[in-house]
Amino acid sequence: MLISLHICNSLPKTPNLSSSSSSCPQNPPLYIKFRTSHRENLRYLKSLGIIDHNTKPHKLPSPQVVQHCLSTIDFLKSRGLYDTDFSRLAYLCPQLFDLNFDPSEIEPVLDFLITDLQASVQERRGIVVNCPRILFSNVEYCLQPTLSYLRKLGVKKLNVPSTLNAHLLNTRVEKLRKTLKFLRSIGLSHEEAAGFSSRMPAIFGYDIEDNLRIKFEFLVYEMGRSLEELKEFPQYFGFSLGKRIEPRHWHLKKRNVQIKLNRMLLWSDNRFYAKYK
Repeated sequence: MLISLHICNSLPKTPNLSSSSSSCPQNPPLYIKFRTSHRENLRYLKSLGIIDHNTKPHKLPSPQVVQHCLSTIDFLKSRGLYDTDFSRLAYLCPQLFDLNFDPSEIEPVLDFLITDLQASVQERRGIVVNCPRILFSNVEYCLQPTLSYLRKLGVKKLNVPSTLNAHLLNTRVEKLRKTLKFLRSIGLSHEEAAGFSSRMPAIFGYDIEDNLRIKFEFLVYEMGRSLEELKEFPQYFGFSLGKRIEPRHWHLKKRNVQIKLNRMLLWSDNRFYAKYK
């Protein structure tokens, strides 16, 4: 809302002036702005990416909604977020800027990331930006059990604000346990499965039937590799079957060459195919 004060320039009074001269002189009026206008607020929200620049005028948010958005922005910035973060937050979690959203709802998660995870303010910011949906997770029933389970497995440095860690923290314990169960089913002991996953925590993000099992079966039945080789190189599961594993396996097989998994998969294409022409 724009509140302005119109100030007339004062002039000395002169007798016998016409009635028209009793009004303010023709000098340009002076205005003092006390509050930012609704239009300027809309422009600010557009610059942050919260409002699409192509939004038609009749679909723009009301002053009430805009003020609520500004309050939410102030709250999040007070917790360490930057202007450059809001476009991603608005895209992935538009409910953050809904009129019914109360910033106090996400306070427990922000506190959890500092106190339980022991992340710094800057690390917390990175985790939130990488996985904004974590803000709406239940601390007691979701985040704390997951953190405890991962730590028991030996997964370290979960406070590092990587995309992997952010999504890992927001993964339910039930899904983590299913992955451990799969590792047990292919022949690993509980201790080996725990160590395997701590060395390759990204494994928790892969689908068991459509990814892990298919890669394991290709390793054993097509490549003729042993479980021991997999234990030595758990990162095997992180490579694409169709784009990396299969092409390189068949390339080597045609040349009757057998090398270790890590050497087969870690080398760049140029180095690999130059070596094994």
